[in-house]
Amino acid sequence: MAALLSPLGPVSSIMRIVLLGAPGSGKGTQAQRLAQERGMPQISTGDLLRAAVAAGTPLGTRAKAAMDAGRLVEDAIVLGIIAERLGAADVRQGFVLDGFPRNIEQATALDAMLAKLGQPLDAVVLMEVDRTELARRISGRRTCRDCGRVFNVSTAGGSGAPDEACPKEGGPHRLFQRPDDNEHTVAERLKVYEEKTKPLVEFYRGQGLLRAIKAEGSVIEVAKRLDAALGISKRAAVARRHRPPAGALSAPRARNRSTPKRSR
Repeated sequence: MAALLSPLGPVSSIMRIVLLGAPGSGKGTQAQRLAQERGMPQISTGDLLRAAVAAGTPLGTRAKAAMDAGRLVEDAIVLGIIAERLGAADVRQGFVLDGFPRNIEQATALDAMLAKLGQPLDAVVLMEVDRTELARRISGRRTCRDCGRVFNVSTAGGSGAPDEACPKEGGPHRLFQRPDDNEHTVAERLKVYEEKTKPLVEFYRGQGLLRAIKAEGSVIEVAKRLDAALGISKRAAVARRHRPPAGALSAPRARNRSTPKRSR
């Protein structure tokens, strides 16, 4: 793992990362970017839980009341969903966890899960944002009812939606404010973070896994800080993005040092 820790050294092709931070710190945005660039899944407990709620599963029904009130969903529900997701084949290529773990108990359970799989964490990045900015970001979030993409009315000229059409329906994005993003639950969510999730900072610092970055500024600026903290150079990120799928045949090189030169 030493290669991952040093921004000057080579980057492992497989990375197992946790993005840690308060609601609104930009974990989801950066997790999605990392997943796309590194060719690994983004595992978001929020997305998994909302899918369970939408599907009306027993776990989803139990989780809905807590989510609507801005409270943490009980560990038994979250751990069950995460354990199932970590058992999927695509996780072997690495992963970025977004929104999990949220307390010491979950972190301990995650360590045990990953130990069984032989896939320990490589890094945990704390994304630090001022509390006032967090409240502004959360209350400004809007979600497309069709594709699930998240926008922000406080940072997108007031509309929150881009010009491009919804990739699922082909028309304009149909935006709504999730119940746990309204101003009445923001204070409660930040309070829960301070009480339950922030102690994870010391937990992971003690394991030598913690890095911290300032997560304010543009998405690009935050991305640069995150990549630097993970030891990902721009060249490595681009190479990973254009790497052919595993098992694909490599194209012949234009020049091969073992090929004799033609005589003139």
